[in-house]
Amino acid sequence: MQIRFWGTRGSIPVAANGRVIREKIKRALLLAEGLRFGSQEQVDRFIDESIEFPTKCGYGGDSSCIQILGGDDYMLCDMGSGLRRFGQHVITEHGPQNPKVYHFFMSHLHWDHIMGFPFFQPAYIPGNIIHIYGGHTVEVMKDAFRRQQSSPCFPVYWDQLGADIHFTQLKENQWHEINGFRIKLRGQEHHGGSFGYRIEKSGKALVYSTDAEHKLDNDKNTAGILDFYRNADLVIFDAMYSLADMITIKEDWGHSSNIIGVDLCLRARVKHYCMFHHEPAYNDEDLFKILQETRRYEEIVREALPLEISTAYDDMVIDL
Repeated sequence: MQIRFWGTRGSIPVAANGRVIREKIKRALLLAEGLRFGSQEQVDRFIDESIEFPTKCGYGGDSSCIQILGGDDYMLCDMGSGLRRFGQHVITEHGPQNPKVYHFFMSHLHWDHIMGFPFFQPAYIPGNIIHIYGGHTVEVMKDAFRRQQSSPCFPVYWDQLGADIHFTQLKENQWHEINGFRIKLRGQEHHGGSFGYRIEKSGKALVYSTDAEHKLDNDKNTAGILDFYRNADLVIFDAMYSLADMITIKEDWGHSSNIIGVDLCLRARVKHYCMFHHEPAYNDEDLFKILQETRRYEEIVREALPLEISTAYDDMVIDL
């Protein structure tokens, strides 16, 4: 199984403006002061070895969309603005005349998680087959997508799409066999309802658990979460807020914190904890600082095996 991130932001896409890019260039130039580069390879080595991630790259700005590779068909979770780039990638790789099958697993139907679909090129091409799965009813899912592509919101209406599109409601807490994977849903605390997914294949387990507020104040609910995460190779977790923000100004906003993610993953013996659905107000330096603080916290509280911790960024790839 391989995971590729096409979008990692929460709530709304963001983009670096000219001032942000200028500051990154300034920091890089200061680090290179007095150095001379005789080749492109030397420049690349300097960037890779001497410049920190938030200066040389960054976490990106597209909203939630991840791809899961390992089956015969394309398989993704959520349709945030990152879906547009994924669609462009598919058309570039295969061309528009090579029909494919797509399986989408929706955490929920808030706009930042469906906004990429009107810009998903394969949806307009006859011959493509698109399956949209979720824990919400078929009627609720259809209504959300149709409303998005209707007047006055969008100029291309739902009925003008060329692909063959199917909606399926998946029952919670039971296994479903789809595209060569075993998949189970679990309801989560979020306004309007949200669903996490446990996806297994060939002895590997991925948990996609975004848009959920975990407070750990209900023992029964926490036990259910721990069982859902148990021994997962990777948990992609809604760590939208720092702990300070979550317990002060953003309590009951429907999202979790970096620290709660550590506690849950350690207790469930997860191997890799990946922070996801980043707060749009946090810049690259903020997210990098949160990553360092989260790793330090894990070192302090861990009692057994270490937990690998990362922060998702656009185009990041994780192999399981």
